[in-house]
Amino acid sequence: MARKHKPHSGSLAFSPRKRAKRIYPKVRSWPELNETKVLGFAGYKAGMTHMFVLDSSKDTSTSGKEVFTPVTVIECPPVVPFSVRVYKNTPNGLKATGEILASSLSKDSTKSLSRKIRAPKKPPSEKKLEGDEVTLVVHTKPETAVSKKKPEVMELPISGSSFEEKLNYAKGLLGKELRISDIFNDGDYVDVIAVTKGKGTQGPVKRFGIKIQKRKFSRTGKARHVGSLGDRLSETRWTVPMAGQMGFHTRTEFNKWLIKIGNDGKEITPKGGFVNYGEVKNDYVVLKGSVPGPSKRLIRLRHAIRPHPPAAKPEIVYVSLTSKQGK
Repeated sequence: MARKHKPHSGSLAFSPRKRAKRIYPKVRSWPELNETKVLGFAGYKAGMTHMFVLDSSKDTSTSGKEVFTPVTVIECPPVVPFSVRVYKNTPNGLKATGEILASSLSKDSTKSLSRKIRAPKKPPSEKKLEGDEVTLVVHTKPETAVSKKKPEVMELPISGSSFEEKLNYAKGLLGKELRISDIFNDGDYVDVIAVTKGKGTQGPVKRFGIKIQKRKFSRTGKARHVGSLGDRLSETRWTVPMAGQMGFHTRTEFNKWLIKIGNDGKEITPKGGFVNYGEVKNDYVVLKGSVPGPSKRLIRLRHAIRPHPPAAKPEIVYVSLTSKQGK
């Protein structure tokens, strides 16, 4: 029987595999919607459980039956918009042309925001703003969900048919709490952007799945290395599996089915709480399948950017609340 050759099995699609610049991701592209609404949100990953959901799809073997479905729970405390930014399209990309700060914020928001940025003593004088794109600058409220005081600050774009419509809509949200139910609905498809679990520096066997060398072919008694570094004497090709950073990368998963949006954490929290997280106390969303990152990591959500046929509103039959400790 011929010997099996397996020089390389890792995907090169994500190269270069470098560490993310920060622990919560930056979203580089957003969908275009006709209605005026905020295009994204953020929450903290609590953990996984399972449900039985009624399959509403047609022409399948499980149509109309209860289907076992693994789900991920993301706790989504309200975010507070404290600024509106206006951008103009230029040959070199978007350029900021103006900003409007909230005239008043609650004491909790002011105290929380002061841990992250230094607010100007005097708000900039309002002038007539002109541009093409409008975004909301919001801060999260991590102290209500995880053991963290410093909030995350991010921009959430606003879709709409005209610039004036988007600007007026954004002004009406300044200083108010924005909730997940204001943006998404049950049964929507969303994209998930997050930073994966960090695993540090790993060798090529774990990082790319190369074959372990036999005794006769291993150099100096070490078998966990690539067989050949290539045909170039002066350099090594970037496609050669080598040791390096594994994990802590920014990754996007498309078209995750949003099964439920809830506001009572007791409905979804397992007995004893989620492992390494605890109880869900705020609004939450339930997504079908897994989500990148460990518990307590910030997960960013956006409306699906790729076209996907709309799904029917999910019918949940059973939610598992059994303890996940020790599993």
